[in-house]
Amino acid sequence: MNTTQTVNVDTNNRGNHPTLRSIGAVLAGLFAVFILSLGTDVVMHETGIYPPWSQPMSGALFLVATAYRIVYNIAGCYLAGLLAPDRPMLHALWLGVVGLVLSTVGVVATWNAGPEFGPRWYPLALVASALPCAWLGGRLREMQLRAGAERSEPKTK
Repeated sequence: MNTTQTVNVDTNNRGNHPTLRSIGAVLAGLFAVFILSLGTDVVMHETGIYPPWSQPMSGALFLVATAYRIVYNIAGCYLAGLLAPDRPMLHALWLGVVGLVLSTVGVVATWNAGPEFGPRWYPLALVASALPCAWLGGRLREMQLRAGAERSEPKTK
């Protein structure tokens, strides 16, 4: 007797292990923000735009660092929403909460640590920008999804 059994495998099934995919999406966004921020810091120091690591920077240079961190935070939260199995805004906001907690730890750790850790406004700016950046990253992903859905809808005359 010869029986053939067919097994359908959906390789694009985004429902497999949604909790692990959710955690992975948030971690991927966090990793992206960390790598981009640290990588830019290294380049800025190595090219002489920033002083050596052990020397204090001017407030203007911390403003530059704040600006690119904001862009990277938005991008990381967008990435979390992109990789999320569903609800991209929720995943972006979870990454924002992680960023808020890590930034708050940074405030506590550097508050009286010395001028090489920058002006006090710098870590406070990172705390203040964490959730707005997360919302904007999530919103960008939602807008992208909405635009894609509108393009794929059949045209009615």
